[in-house]
Amino acid sequence: MATFADPDEELVRRVGKGDPAAIQAMVARKLPRMLALAHRMLGDAVEAEDVAQEAMLRAWRQAPGWVSGRARFDTWLHRVGLNLCYDQLRRRREIPTETPPDRVWDGPAPDRGLIAAGIGDAVNAALARLPERQRAAIVLCHYQELSNIEAAGLLDVSVEALESLLSRGRRALRLALADHRPGAEGE
Repeated sequence: MATFADPDEELVRRVGKGDPAAIQAMVARKLPRMLALAHRMLGDAVEAEDVAQEAMLRAWRQAPGWVSGRARFDTWLHRVGLNLCYDQLRRRREIPTETPPDRVWDGPAPDRGLIAAGIGDAVNAALARLPERQRAAIVLCHYQELSNIEAAGLLDVSVEALESLLSRGRRALRLALADHRPGAEGE
């Protein structure tokens, strides 16, 4: 069995022992990334908060029994967050609504400069239209900054399959955003 260097190992151990400072540190360190992951996957701030909070609760519950060396804690937490997002997306398909939910996100995002330029909404809408697995690949690699190997592991696909998902997702985003590229108005 391969072992992995885990920068969170000591923190998880302390959380498992109920150390309040460690719990606060874990929330401060991991909650923003879980919020970003959930918001990118779901496109809804309220649902993203629910998913991120549930992921943090599961991390807290898992900490006492965490066995280091199998996988990095952060990788496991991303898998939990991604699975919670998939569950939420499945529930959406089961419950039709009359009007779409408001999609207001007032938190910081990696593309805040694009939002200021009026492109952020178009990026979010194009991302939301991608198939779930392409969206997950894009979010994990580009927004969550996971390596292709980590993202492939989370999606339970080979690195080659992940690269294919990324390629198709990027192509779809490029097509969807073609009207928003610089100089597109004059063409």
